[in-house]
Amino acid sequence: MLAFPAVPRHHHNTPNFMDFPYVSPSHKDLMVDLASTVETRLSSFLNPCNLPPDVQSYQNEIGTSHAALHLRSGVQSSPVDFVLGSWLHCEIPSGGALNITTMSAYLNSSTDAPNLLVELYQTTPTSMILILDLPPRKDILLNPDYLKTFYEDTKLDLHRQHFQKLAGVTPYVSSSLYIRSIFSPTAVLACIESDRVEEMVRTHVSPIAKEMLKTWLDFGPFGERVVCESERAHLKMRDGVSKKKKDH
Repeated sequence: MLAFPAVPRHHHNTPNFMDFPYVSPSHKDLMVDLASTVETRLSSFLNPCNLPPDVQSYQNEIGTSHAALHLRSGVQSSPVDFVLGSWLHCEIPSGGALNITTMSAYLNSSTDAPNLLVELYQTTPTSMILILDLPPRKDILLNPDYLKTFYEDTKLDLHRQHFQKLAGVTPYVSSSLYIRSIFSPTAVLACIESDRVEEMVRTHVSPIAKEMLKTWLDFGPFGERVVCESERAHLKMRDGVSKKKKDH
Protein backbone atom coordinates (compact mmCIF):
# COMPACT_ATOMS: atom_id res chain seq x y z
CA MET A 1 0.00 0.00 0.00
CA LEU A 2 2.64 2.45 -1.09
CA ALA A 3 1.81 5.75 -2.74
CA PHE A 4 2.47 5.76 -6.48
CA PRO A 5 2.10 8.37 -9.23
CA ALA A 6 -1.17 8.84 -11.02
CA VAL A 7 -1.25 7.81 -14.67
CA PRO A 8 -3.06 10.16 -17.08
CA ARG A 9 -5.79 8.12 -18.71
CA HIS A 10 -5.18 8.05 -22.44
CA HIS A 11 -6.42 4.79 -23.93
CA HIS A 12 -4.24 3.52 -26.77
CA ASN A 13 -4.99 -0.19 -27.03
CA THR A 14 -2.83 -0.90 -23.98
CA PRO A 15 -2.57 -4.41 -22.53
CA ASN A 16 -5.44 -5.79 -20.44
CA PHE A 17 -5.44 -6.56 -16.73
CA MET A 18 -4.71 -10.27 -17.07
CA ASP A 19 -1.72 -9.64 -19.37
CA PHE A 20 0.66 -8.39 -16.64
CA PRO A 21 3.09 -7.55 -19.47
CA TYR A 22 5.93 -5.87 -17.56
CA VAL A 23 6.73 -8.34 -14.79
CA SER A 24 8.79 -11.54 -14.74
CA PRO A 25 7.28 -14.92 -15.73
CA SER A 26 6.94 -16.18 -12.15
CA HIS A 27 5.47 -12.86 -11.01
CA LYS A 28 2.96 -12.93 -13.88
CA ASP A 29 2.07 -16.58 -13.26
CA LEU A 30 1.32 -15.79 -9.61
CA MET A 31 -0.93 -12.81 -10.36
CA VAL A 32 -2.80 -14.62 -13.14
CA ASP A 33 -3.36 -17.60 -10.83
CA LEU A 34 -4.63 -15.42 -7.99
CA ALA A 35 -6.94 -13.42 -10.23
CA SER A 36 -8.25 -16.54 -11.99
CA THR A 37 -8.92 -18.29 -8.67
CA VAL A 38 -10.83 -15.30 -7.33
CA GLU A 39 -12.86 -15.01 -10.54
CA THR A 40 -13.66 -18.73 -10.58
CA ARG A 41 -14.45 -19.24 -6.89
CA LEU A 42 -16.45 -16.02 -6.59
CA SER A 43 -18.14 -16.07 -9.99
CA SER A 44 -21.66 -16.35 -8.56
CA PHE A 45 -20.94 -13.58 -6.03
CA LEU A 46 -19.81 -10.91 -8.51
CA ASN A 47 -21.28 -8.59 -11.09
CA PRO A 48 -19.43 -8.22 -14.40
CA CYS A 49 -16.73 -5.57 -14.65
CA ASN A 50 -18.44 -2.50 -16.13
CA LEU A 51 -15.56 -0.03 -16.15
CA PRO A 52 -15.18 1.97 -19.39
CA PRO A 53 -12.46 0.64 -21.73
CA ASP A 54 -10.29 3.71 -21.16
CA VAL A 55 -10.34 2.99 -17.42
CA GLN A 56 -9.74 -0.74 -17.70
CA SER A 57 -6.55 -0.12 -19.68
CA TYR A 58 -4.72 3.16 -20.20
CA GLN A 59 -1.39 4.93 -20.66
CA ASN A 60 0.02 8.44 -20.69
CA GLU A 61 0.57 10.42 -23.88
CA ILE A 62 4.29 9.67 -24.17
CA GLY A 63 3.92 5.96 -23.40
CA THR A 64 6.10 5.89 -20.29
CA SER A 65 3.32 4.84 -17.92
CA HIS A 66 0.86 2.01 -18.52
CA ALA A 67 -1.80 0.65 -16.19
CA ALA A 68 -4.81 -1.65 -16.06
CA LEU A 69 -7.69 -1.88 -13.62
CA HIS A 70 -10.25 -4.63 -13.00
CA LEU A 71 -13.15 -3.98 -10.62
CA ARG A 72 -16.14 -6.22 -9.91
CA SER A 73 -18.77 -5.40 -7.31
CA GLY A 74 -20.64 -8.03 -5.38
CA VAL A 75 -24.23 -8.97 -6.20
CA GLN A 76 -26.83 -7.94 -3.64
CA SER A 77 -26.96 -11.34 -1.90
CA SER A 78 -23.17 -11.71 -1.84
CA PRO A 79 -20.90 -11.19 1.20
CA VAL A 80 -18.41 -9.54 -1.18
CA ASP A 81 -18.40 -5.76 -1.47
CA PHE A 82 -15.96 -5.65 -4.38
CA VAL A 83 -12.85 -7.26 -5.85
CA LEU A 84 -10.07 -5.09 -7.25
CA GLY A 85 -7.09 -6.06 -9.37
CA SER A 86 -4.56 -3.77 -11.03
CA TRP A 87 -1.10 -3.34 -12.41
CA LEU A 88 1.00 -0.24 -12.99
CA HIS A 89 4.17 0.20 -15.01
CA CYS A 90 5.88 3.57 -14.73
CA GLU A 91 9.28 4.37 -16.21
CA ILE A 92 11.58 6.21 -13.82
CA PRO A 93 13.46 9.26 -15.23
CA SER A 94 16.70 8.14 -13.59
CA GLY A 95 16.39 4.72 -15.22
CA GLY A 96 14.46 1.51 -14.68
CA ALA A 97 10.76 1.28 -13.95
CA LEU A 98 8.30 0.86 -11.10
CA ASN A 99 5.99 -2.13 -11.42
CA ILE A 100 3.12 -2.65 -9.00
CA THR A 101 0.64 -5.53 -9.12
CA THR A 102 -2.34 -5.77 -6.78
CA MET A 103 -5.10 -8.23 -5.96
CA SER A 104 -7.49 -7.26 -3.19
CA ALA A 105 -10.98 -8.12 -2.05
CA TYR A 106 -13.33 -6.42 0.39
CA LEU A 107 -16.29 -7.99 2.18
CA ASN A 108 -19.50 -6.19 3.17
CA SER A 109 -21.18 -5.87 6.55
CA SER A 110 -23.02 -9.20 6.30
CA THR A 111 -19.80 -10.74 7.65
CA ASP A 112 -16.94 -9.46 9.77
CA ALA A 113 -14.32 -11.75 8.21
CA PRO A 114 -11.05 -10.08 7.15
CA ASN A 115 -10.37 -8.60 3.73
CA LEU A 116 -7.64 -9.76 1.34
CA LEU A 117 -4.58 -7.84 0.21
CA VAL A 118 -1.77 -8.98 -2.12
CA GLU A 119 0.65 -6.36 -3.46
CA LEU A 120 4.05 -6.71 -5.11
CA TYR A 121 6.26 -3.69 -5.84
CA GLN A 122 9.38 -3.93 -7.96
CA THR A 123 11.83 -1.35 -9.31
CA THR A 124 14.73 -3.62 -10.26
CA PRO A 125 15.09 -7.35 -11.05
CA THR A 126 16.91 -7.80 -7.74
CA SER A 127 14.52 -6.07 -5.36
CA MET A 128 10.86 -6.42 -4.38
CA ILE A 129 8.50 -5.24 -1.66
CA LEU A 130 5.91 -7.86 -0.75
CA ILE A 131 2.63 -7.37 1.13
CA LEU A 132 0.43 -10.39 1.89
CA ASP A 133 -2.29 -9.95 4.48
CA LEU A 134 -5.82 -10.55 5.63
CA PRO A 135 -6.44 -7.13 7.21
CA PRO A 136 -8.79 -7.41 10.21
CA ARG A 137 -12.16 -5.67 10.28
CA LYS A 138 -12.58 -5.76 14.05
CA ASP A 139 -10.34 -4.65 16.89
CA ILE A 140 -8.47 -7.85 17.65
CA LEU A 141 -7.41 -6.60 21.08
CA LEU A 142 -11.05 -6.27 22.13
CA ASN A 143 -12.11 -9.42 20.29
CA PRO A 144 -9.71 -12.26 21.14
CA ASP A 145 -12.04 -14.80 19.53
CA TYR A 146 -11.56 -12.96 16.23
CA LEU A 147 -7.79 -13.22 16.62
CA LYS A 148 -8.07 -16.92 17.38
CA THR A 149 -10.48 -17.74 14.55
CA PHE A 150 -8.76 -15.92 11.70
CA TYR A 151 -5.11 -15.70 12.70
CA GLU A 152 -4.23 -18.33 15.30
CA ASP A 153 -6.34 -21.32 14.20
CA THR A 154 -5.43 -20.71 10.55
CA LYS A 155 -1.71 -20.64 11.44
CA LEU A 156 -1.16 -17.59 9.25
CA ASP A 157 1.80 -16.51 11.33
CA LEU A 158 3.80 -19.44 9.99
CA HIS A 159 3.93 -17.62 6.64
CA ARG A 160 5.41 -14.50 8.23
CA GLN A 161 7.91 -16.61 10.14
CA HIS A 162 8.89 -18.40 6.94
CA PHE A 163 9.94 -15.16 5.24
CA GLN A 164 11.82 -14.00 8.34
CA LYS A 165 14.15 -16.98 7.95
CA LEU A 166 15.03 -16.40 4.28
CA ALA A 167 18.35 -14.88 3.28
CA GLY A 168 17.98 -11.53 1.54
CA VAL A 169 14.63 -10.78 3.19
CA THR A 170 14.14 -7.96 5.70
CA PRO A 171 10.94 -6.52 7.23
CA TYR A 172 9.18 -3.78 5.28
CA VAL A 173 8.05 -0.86 7.43
CA SER A 174 5.78 1.75 5.87
CA SER A 175 6.49 5.39 6.67
CA SER A 176 2.74 5.87 7.24
CA LEU A 177 1.53 5.22 10.78
CA TYR A 178 -1.99 4.72 9.46
CA ILE A 179 -0.92 2.12 6.92
CA ARG A 180 1.01 0.24 9.61
CA SER A 181 -2.08 0.22 11.83
CA ILE A 182 -4.38 -1.54 9.38
CA PHE A 183 -2.33 -4.71 8.92
CA SER A 184 -2.87 -7.86 10.93
CA PRO A 185 -0.19 -9.16 13.33
CA THR A 186 0.43 -12.02 10.88
CA ALA A 187 0.96 -9.84 7.81
CA VAL A 188 3.86 -10.66 5.52
CA LEU A 189 5.56 -7.28 4.99
CA ALA A 190 8.92 -7.96 3.42
CA CYS A 191 11.70 -6.41 1.37
CA ILE A 192 13.51 -8.88 -0.85
CA GLU A 193 17.01 -7.93 -2.02
CA SER A 194 18.57 -10.76 -3.98
CA ASP A 195 19.77 -11.78 -7.43
CA ARG A 196 17.36 -14.71 -7.01
CA VAL A 197 14.12 -12.71 -6.80
CA GLU A 198 12.57 -14.60 -9.71
CA GLU A 199 13.28 -17.93 -8.06
CA MET A 200 12.07 -16.67 -4.67
CA VAL A 201 8.77 -15.55 -6.16
CA ARG A 202 8.30 -18.99 -7.68
CA THR A 203 9.36 -21.07 -4.67
CA HIS A 204 8.33 -18.92 -1.69
CA VAL A 205 6.03 -16.00 -2.56
CA SER A 206 3.73 -17.86 -4.92
CA PRO A 207 2.84 -20.89 -2.77
CA ILE A 208 2.31 -18.76 0.34
CA ALA A 209 0.19 -16.15 -1.47
CA LYS A 210 -1.98 -18.94 -2.91
CA GLU A 211 -2.35 -20.56 0.51
CA MET A 212 -3.38 -17.23 2.05
CA LEU A 213 -5.94 -16.72 -0.71
CA LYS A 214 -7.37 -20.19 -0.02
CA THR A 215 -7.60 -19.37 3.68
CA TRP A 216 -9.39 -16.12 2.93
CA LEU A 217 -11.86 -17.78 0.55
CA ASP A 218 -12.65 -20.58 3.01
CA PHE A 219 -13.03 -18.35 6.08
CA GLY A 220 -14.27 -15.18 4.36
CA PRO A 221 -16.85 -15.33 1.56
CA PHE A 222 -17.43 -19.05 2.11
CA GLY A 223 -17.22 -18.91 5.90
CA GLU A 224 -20.16 -19.00 8.27
CA ARG A 225 -19.63 -15.71 10.07
CA VAL A 226 -22.91 -13.81 10.31
CA VAL A 227 -23.12 -10.30 11.73
CA CYS A 228 -26.28 -9.38 13.61
CA GLU A 229 -28.18 -6.30 12.52
CA SER A 230 -27.14 -4.33 15.61
CA GLU A 231 -23.45 -4.71 14.70
CA ARG A 232 -23.70 -4.12 10.96
CA ALA A 233 -23.99 -0.33 11.17
CA HIS A 234 -20.76 -0.04 13.17
CA LEU A 235 -18.94 -2.47 10.86
CA LYS A 236 -20.15 -0.59 7.79
CA MET A 237 -18.99 2.71 9.28
CA ARG A 238 -15.58 1.24 10.14
CA ASP A 239 -15.18 -0.19 6.64
CA GLY A 240 -16.14 3.15 5.11
CA VAL A 241 -13.61 5.09 7.17
CA SER A 242 -10.90 2.57 6.30
CA LYS A 243 -11.57 2.78 2.55
CA LYS A 244 -11.65 6.58 2.54
CA LYS A 245 -8.30 6.81 4.35
CA LYS A 246 -6.75 4.30 1.97
CA ASP A 247 -7.76 6.56 -0.92
CA HIS A 248 -5.61 9.27 0.61
